[in-house]
Amino acid sequence: MQRTAPPFRADHVGSLLRPAVVKDARAKLQRGEITADALRVVEDCEIERVIGKQEEIGLKLATDGELRRSWYQFDFLKGLKGVELYQVDEGITFHGAKTKAESVRTVGRVDFSSHPHVDDFRFLKAHTRVTPKMTTPAPNMLHFRPGRSSISKDVYPDLEPFFEDVANASHKAVRAFYDAGCRYLQFDDTTWSMMCD
Repeated sequence: MQRTAPPFRADHVGSLLRPAVVKDARAKLQRGEITADALRVVEDCEIERVIGKQEEIGLKLATDGELRRSWYQFDFLKGLKGVELYQVDEGITFHGAKTKAESVRTVGRVDFSSHPHVDDFRFLKAHTRVTPKMTTPAPNMLHFRPGRSSISKDVYPDLEPFFEDVANASHKAVRAFYDAGCRYLQFDDTTWSMMCD
């Protein structure tokens, strides 16, 4: 008997290769040749295309392919209060390719109020007939990737309040996705998936 509710037999985290048209539009935005709204139109079109492909091949869930994200983890983390994206000396090397030289750091008390990824989920939900799924980095990612040196010692001289704030921000994020209608939210970079019910 085929499952009609997650978790499904076939699943994926969410990241799909960025189509050339999205890469080109992002480059044009960086050069000031198009607006952020124009980029969003391109992303919308490509997201609708990847949603359709997922439905066409028979998946019971659809993601937006994370096509709006540059970094799946940093784009989410930098949207938290008290966290900022910054330039580092060198990117991470993966099989001969190097990422952008960016990371995140904690510069204030970590919290969650609103986030653009919740709006991204609403777009996904409005454009699919199957279960819409979102993926966010697991709460530990704010500490695991960049380490203690990226957490302000003025704000968090002791790490216990930092971990409490990250846990509370994560709880608020889950609630925001739930309130937007998300019932399949996966935390990535752990072996733990969570059904929001």
